[in-house]
Amino acid sequence: MPRRTVLADGTYDLIKAMILEHDIAPGEHLGIDELARDLSVSQTPVRESLARLEADGLVTKIPLRGYETTRLLSVQQFDDLFQFRGVIEPWAAAEASRRSTRREIEALEAELERAEHISRTGTSSTYTEFVEHDTRFHTLVARASGNPLVEEAFIRTRCHMHLFRVHKASFSNAESGSGEGEFVQDMFQEYYRDGERPLALNEHIEITVAIRGGDGNSASELMRSHIDSSRRRFIPAIEALHA
Repeated sequence: MPRRTVLADGTYDLIKAMILEHDIAPGEHLGIDELARDLSVSQTPVRESLARLEADGLVTKIPLRGYETTRLLSVQQFDDLFQFRGVIEPWAAAEASRRSTRREIEALEAELERAEHISRTGTSSTYTEFVEHDTRFHTLVARASGNPLVEEAFIRTRCHMHLFRVHKASFSNAESGSGEGEFVQDMFQEYYRDGERPLALNEHIEITVAIRGGDGNSASELMRSHIDSSRRRFIPAIEALHA
């Protein structure tokens, strides 16, 4: 692989991590010179990385000003996002029950097994790992539907990336003594950590059993309930963060 590509990819990964971890705050101006200096690279990989991050929805190009990080989604935008998922993902789960291959079922089961070993410590890394698991699981279900456009549509929602940013913002607020930040953390903890097995993982297991058994109606209804459960839990948390 050419060194320039490696350098550009590394720069992209670093800036993306800085945005997701809130080292660069939502709505903050991104200076190309400053980023290049901080990362010890030239301006070229920084410019290329910012263009990729704009496509990811993490930065916005402002005429005559350069780039700034996108702000957290509004409550209405999150609600719209969950409504969209409530339409497309139950359909994908039903199709997956009819069209998935053995390899795709094995991939789903391997992902569930991987999630069983995520620590229940309640630290920031715990939630990060579960959000990453959530992303992989829902992507695998969309892929198993056999419709590449559905998989692409789900990926383009970047739902879990937005949830991750909300979660990270809550830590910043909690550290500053904000009750809203603590409330958001509690919502994530209830869904991703509480109990012998996290609620989210239990729901993923039920969906996978229905898909593996070829029960399209159950797969669809379980996925619809799962999306609605997420919506009911996270929308109040997002409202608290925006209060």
